[in-house]
Amino acid sequence: MKRTHNEDNFSIIEDSGLYVVADGMGGHASGEVASKMAVDALKEFFAATAHDPERTWPYKMDRAKGYEENRLITGIKLANLRIYETAQREAGKRGMGTTIVVLFAVEEGIYVAHVGDSRSYRVRDGKIEQLTEDHSLLNDYIKMKRLTPEEIANFPHKNVIVRALGMKDTVKVDTRFESPRANDVYILCSDGLSGPVEDPEMLEIITKHGDLKLAASKLIERANENGGPDNITAILARWVDD
Repeated sequence: MKRTHNEDNFSIIEDSGLYVVADGMGGHASGEVASKMAVDALKEFFAATAHDPERTWPYKMDRAKGYEENRLITGIKLANLRIYETAQREAGKRGMGTTIVVLFAVEEGIYVAHVGDSRSYRVRDGKIEQLTEDHSLLNDYIKMKRLTPEEIANFPHKNVIVRALGMKDTVKVDTRFESPRANDVYILCSDGLSGPVEDPEMLEIITKHGDLKLAASKLIERANENGGPDNITAILARWVDD
């Protein structure tokens, strides 16, 4: 309801089992450039590695993690480097960056990866759980010292992100593995949704509307009803057992 242009990007890449939401930042429309670069870089990397598990990657594999998790982390790190190098090279794009949250469905379950404050949630058995932890100044303050609900509501730097793609030439990617159950619904969203719409409201809307396309549109409607201060992007996915 407030922004004149959309800095969010998203993609559903069914062949790869990838679901991606990115929320760009940076002046002169470069935020939308960064978020699109992130989505495109991930698409390209997964296409290039789809039939080539022996491909030599520019980053060392973490031996503590499996092949698919390493593949996901590497794709995001490559996206980060591409954004960072473009920002360094082109003066008009200096300082651009983007958050990213990715759901990667594999045979044995789901990997969730993120950088920034775009979030993933899971709805299961009538309950909603946030699966990601915001890389934001506000969240750092909440972890360091107990803030009252009023202090959280009035925190002056809510939009300050402490980790994002494009900030540095390297980035730490947080991942987790999920063992989904039939009919679990996973939400990926930018803070344009998670900011104005509280978790109980999200749960109520998803529980009420079984059709995911309808539920997604209702979530966006609610965010706009609650002020719509930012671009709103959401992907909903349901785990279906064969």
